[in-house]
Amino acid sequence: MKVLLLKDPKEDSCGQDPYIRELGLCGLEAALIPVLSFEFLSLSSFSEKLSCPEGYGGLIFTSARAVEAMEMCLEKDNKTEAWEKSLKGKWNAKPVYVVGQATASLVRKIGLDTEGEKCGNAEKLAEFICSRTPPALPLLFPCGSLKGETLPRMLKNQGVPMESIVVYQKAPHPEIQGNLESYFSKQGVPASITFFSPSGLTYSLKPIQELSGDSVKQIKFVAIGPTTAQAMATQGLPVSCTAESPTPGALAEGIRKVLQTQGCC
Repeated sequence: MKVLLLKDPKEDSCGQDPYIRELGLCGLEAALIPVLSFEFLSLSSFSEKLSCPEGYGGLIFTSARAVEAMEMCLEKDNKTEAWEKSLKGKWNAKPVYVVGQATASLVRKIGLDTEGEKCGNAEKLAEFICSRTPPALPLLFPCGSLKGETLPRMLKNQGVPMESIVVYQKAPHPEIQGNLESYFSKQGVPASITFFSPSGLTYSLKPIQELSGDSVKQIKFVAIGPTTAQAMATQGLPVSCTAESPTPGALAEGIRKVLQTQGCC
């Protein structure tokens, strides 16, 4: 049974994308097609802020790209030595909030301790942050140009100071159309397609509908989280299931149940 995941391939320590592996354990043949490309922004300004931990009450990371932007700042401005000697320790004295285990893993690789990684989305992370003693200084929130407003709004309503800085923006992957055409011509219409972000949905839905034709009604559309599911519903796309958490295991289990319930496997 073939399933399509609209995301970048990312190998783990075993040399395989964990989503591919987990779906394979469920007897499903998964393929990955990247639908987004990224451009990093304001890195000089972000770098300056990272050099002044005394001006902030902590950090917030809700995406892997924001962590990547931080890594680029440390490498580009030769801050690695300063990071190891003092900056890392100063930031570690403050809370570093993250959404999801995948982002937490990346943050820990640069030497920071994390909190809130079990929160599967921005709303749950905001609730977690608001349950703590409010910091006197603002939390630094590196984010994308299309960030959701849920987390900033909830923190503001609870009097938690926050300073956001846009460090990347999303664009359609330049080869999305060709990659989708190639997949559908060789593999046919998949039993399930998973969207990993609202923007990924925006850039890929039309070509998927065109390539699927009347068979689009047979596809089980899946969301990695509630924000993406809401975007799918807004587009009038039926959501067969939403992963209980944004992890390979939860997604694989959700897809397996949907296809099994529908008699697809």
